[in-house]
Formats: sequence, structure tokens, C-alpha cells
Amino acid sequence: MSEQKDRMLAGELYRANDPELRADSERCDRLLRRFNATGAAGRDERAVILRELLGSVGEHVDIRPPLAMDYGYQTSIGPGTFINSGTVILDVGRVTIGADVQIGPNVQLLTPTHPLDPELRRNGAEAAEPITIGDNVWLGGGVIVCPGVTIGEDTVVGAGAVVTRDLPPGVLAVGNPARVIRSLV
Repeated sequence: MSEQKDRMLAGELYRANDPELRADSERCDRLLRRFNATGAAGRDERAVILRELLGSVGEHVDIRPPLAMDYGYQTSIGPGTFINSGTVILDVGRVTIGADVQIGPNVQLLTPTHPLDPELRRNGAEAAEPITIGDNVWLGGGVIVCPGVTIGEDTVVGAGAVVTRDLPPGVLAVGNPARVIRSLV
């Protein structure tokens, strides 16, 4: 494994133009092109591709194309999860999606971070922070989940919300930035 890939997996600053990381990204892109070309009847074919693409995927996961990802192998999805079309999972850092999660259309799960120092950015340095989505979470359409966020089980995030901080289990959160407006338990 390359030093840059080791650094990326450790959440440290790394250079995304590393040859091994480029090869991993190209592999992901090839699999996603196949995945995104499947039609409505292609659910079984999509399941086969997801097992090759993802770090792990549970039974009865349904992801509707198109899907966009960086690497695939940094993402784990629990059983019974549904992910609607247009989802973007930038999995430079680990993305863990629990069981029975519902993800609306055009949701973005964004793990990459970039240094504030302009010279480091100019030189292509980036890092990542993991995202964790608990069991039975519902993310409404267009939700954006920022790097380092954990969303507790049974939580609902309203459409268009931008989640910049952790959300506890069993709450309804809305807005930009997302804020808890009530308990669901």
C-alpha cells in the first residue's frame, strides 16, 4: 500500500493524485458506470456490482442509480437500507450506514476536508473525517451530511438540511445548519 493511501485511510493529510489512489478511483468509476447503466429491472445486477464495489453491503439493500462515489471500499451499508437516485457518497473517509436506513434523492455524504492554508490546498493536500448513520435513520431529499458527523439511530433529518454536527438518536432535525426541533421517542 502506498504512503498516501495509508495517510488517507488514517484520516491524515494526503495527496489524492497518488497513483494507487488514482487506480482505486478509476476502479470505482468503472463499477459505477456499470451500476448506473442498469435499468429498472437491473436490481439483481446492481446487487452483484455493489458487493464488488463496497466495503460491505447487507441483504436487501436497494440503491437507485445514478450513484456517485470516490472509492466504494470505504463505505459499509447495513441490511434493508434504501438509497434513492442521485446520491453522492464521497468516501475518502469511512462511511458507515446502518440497517433499515432511508436516504432520499440527491443526498450528499461528504467526508473530505481541505486545509485552510492556501499553499497546502494549492499543493493538492486533503484529508477526511468519517460519517456514521445509525439504524433506522431517514434522510430527506437533498440532505447534506458534512465530514465527521454521526447521526443517531431512529433520527429523521428534514429535506434540504445541512448536518454540520452530530445528531442524537430519536430526534427530528431540520434547517441549515440542521438543528433538533423535537424528540421522536
